[in-house]
Amino acid sequence: MKFRVERDVLADAVAWTARALPIRPSAPVLAGLLIEAGSFEGADGLQLSTFDYETSARATLNADVSEEGRALVSGRLLADICRSLPNKPVEMSIEGPKVTLTCGSARFSLQTMPVEDYPTLPQMPEARGTVSSSVFSHAVAQAVTAAGRDDMLPVLTGVRLELDGDSIAMLATDRFRLSQRELTWSPSAPDIDSAALVPAKVLADTAKALVGGSEISIALSTGSAGGAGEGIIGFEGNAGGGIRRTTTRLLDGDFPKVRSLFPSEHLTVARVDKAGLVDSVKRVSLVAERNTAVQLAFSDGVLTLDAGSGEEAMASESLEANVTGDDITTGFNPAYLLDGLTAIESPFVELAFTQASKPVVLSGVDSLDGEADTAFRYLLMPRRLLS
Repeated sequence: MKFRVERDVLADAVAWTARALPIRPSAPVLAGLLIEAGSFEGADGLQLSTFDYETSARATLNADVSEEGRALVSGRLLADICRSLPNKPVEMSIEGPKVTLTCGSARFSLQTMPVEDYPTLPQMPEARGTVSSSVFSHAVAQAVTAAGRDDMLPVLTGVRLELDGDSIAMLATDRFRLSQRELTWSPSAPDIDSAALVPAKVLADTAKALVGGSEISIALSTGSAGGAGEGIIGFEGNAGGGIRRTTTRLLDGDFPKVRSLFPSEHLTVARVDKAGLVDSVKRVSLVAERNTAVQLAFSDGVLTLDAGSGEEAMASESLEANVTGDDITTGFNPAYLLDGLTAIESPFVELAFTQASKPVVLSGVDSLDGEADTAFRYLLMPRRLLS
């Protein structure tokens, strides 16, 4: 194996591929990054790959290949080296049991791992359609807000991705909050009806990493009719002058039926400047003890926030609010409330209530008297207020 490649092109591809490396690999070779020099996508170049039996990442890039071959080296070490190289062409070759990397006057020698022990990467499943990379990235960032982080409840660490005709719906919940994001895409078949439970972290990392291209192709292979069990999902896009591909195994288990949790009617609806509310929640929550709520009281065109207790520090702040319906006083986990508010991209936020003991539904709105944007909705359970 011997090739020459531009430093920025290599560094970008190595960093993108190495991001999928496991923190604690179950076998030493899984910490490796596979470098293959040859013909890919109809042209001479490189293919870089990582795989931990759950998630795979592959990047193809153009390079001047003088000798075909393959080598397996430490992925994190190679990423660190590439990030520090001077802005000059990079040459790599195999010399015995080592890979030599030369860039200007810098020269590195890396020990190779047994490439024959490296697992075979999964094939990309069937492509189901394409979506704008920027739209997809924003949608995923909003959807994963409510995803669980408790590995004891693995189903809740995923995002349910529902493909129905020309629309995609993403649902996530950790039992205390629920996010729903809907967007349109271009399916390969107009009657597509499928679903997948995708690990939230992989989905978020992939969407963010593929934002450089114009489109993302979504590929899906499910082993069950509901799509929530066996199978893999794949994402492909252009970035850094080459093609990037990621696959991951779908999570096992049935995602809870959460759509019915969104109420069909509301008794109190309040609209508030989002930036002002975010700042107020941050300030007032400074005195909120751990696991205690920030109180929100809506009355006569005013939202009053309170936190703390009489024996300790207390805080109170008021904001103008457009309130329709009954007065209401409730409380929420301030961190969860801020997560929902910051995920909304509109200048104003609508908070819709049925009653104080029921969840609130947050959505964005462009003006105090405009229509709410229901493409993204964030449902948050209230917390008990201290008397």
